[in-house]
Amino acid sequence: MSTDTPQHEHPLLAARRQRVDRFVRPVQSFINTETAGGVVLLLAALVAIVWANSPWEHSYHEILEHHFLVDLGFWSLDKPVHFWINDVLMVVFFFVVGLEIKREAVVGELSDLRRVIVPIVAAIGGMVAPALIFTALVAGGDGAGGWGIPIATDIAFAVGVLAVVGPRVPFGLKVMLLALAIVDDIGGIIVIAIFYTSDLAMVPLAATAGLLALAYFFRQLGVWYIPLYIAIGIAGWVTTYESGIHPTIVGVMLGLLAPWKAWYQETGFATLAEREVERFREATRSHDHEFAHEQKLGAAMTLQALAQQAISPLDRLEHQLAPMAAFLIVPIFAFANAGVSLSLDTLGDAVKAPVALGVFFGLLIGKPVGILVATWLVVKAGAKLPTGVTWPAVFGMGTIAGIGFTVSLLITELSFDDEHLITDAKIAILFASAFAGILGFAMLKRIYGGAPAER
Repeated sequence: MSTDTPQHEHPLLAARRQRVDRFVRPVQSFINTETAGGVVLLLAALVAIVWANSPWEHSYHEILEHHFLVDLGFWSLDKPVHFWINDVLMVVFFFVVGLEIKREAVVGELSDLRRVIVPIVAAIGGMVAPALIFTALVAGGDGAGGWGIPIATDIAFAVGVLAVVGPRVPFGLKVMLLALAIVDDIGGIIVIAIFYTSDLAMVPLAATAGLLALAYFFRQLGVWYIPLYIAIGIAGWVTTYESGIHPTIVGVMLGLLAPWKAWYQETGFATLAEREVERFREATRSHDHEFAHEQKLGAAMTLQALAQQAISPLDRLEHQLAPMAAFLIVPIFAFANAGVSLSLDTLGDAVKAPVALGVFFGLLIGKPVGILVATWLVVKAGAKLPTGVTWPAVFGMGTIAGIGFTVSLLITELSFDDEHLITDAKIAILFASAFAGILGFAMLKRIYGGAPAER
């Protein structure tokens, strides 16, 4: 967007806008970078770790354990802050994930099976191998149900690390990592829905299905009134929670149901918009100031409505919610879940704990090896690597995919009730993710140390 003063802007308004721009522009530039979400996420995690290992650690836990009551008369829920973050705020995050999956499936990197067969198979390999390594190391002991912890890839951190490597990275490798991470998200969602669900209550589950069907029905009718869908989403959260399924699943499902087509096609919007612009111009030439004001106001408001209807609900919601998810919800989640004690005792216990070893080696070794082997098999079967992508680069990208963090922390909370197992798993996630990011960055930096790659 140009920062020049518009030709017909009022001088006082122009001066005020320029003062605001000088303050806001650096913040906007940071937010628009690929690394921004990962940086905020990292800072939130570091704050949690430092706080949880400080003399004030009790206050950190007191905040997360403070209870909030929601009482509607016919239904009430009294839960700690930690619950409201993991089971409520994260529903919005997974709703955005659902929107991203839907967009990629209809118009993006997942819309052409021939283009995504490599990252799809790679993602499957990157989920199976870590689960097998975890299972082998835990060997049916305490914590065996945590096999889903190392299967996840944190898309914000992974894409952020790849962006830091710089413009030397081929565009094909970036697309491959993005598609792989999206497929990985889908796999993580399926695993949570199937394997980390408590005893099912069929009546609330049927109610959830009915609410999703209602949302689909309204969508087919062309009803795009957002508050209606928010009400359906809230009711769906309650019924999903009562059914025993983790509520994040209903967030994903509602995201997948979002309409991806706009009311107006490009040509239709352009024709209608030009008509309103001409109406506005004619009004400026009128000597009847009251009439001119009404005409200009009407034309401007019609243009605003046309512009909204020329953007699909999916694009509009993703544009509005993605920054909130990246810069507020996920950092809050990281703050609430990354605060583990890193004393010599807890670190010593983790080094010997099968759960910690399973998570650590599952992420750090299982991810890159599983991705590399699965990619080699699908290429051997006739598929092709993206342009400019080499086998060492695939291994480096697979290592970056070992940054599990967000979804891994969530699955940890769903897997265990024992605080010792939770602590062991979280310590392993933190260290494995850190090593994966550093090693993956070093590998790709060494591989792509020359001139910037062509797109």
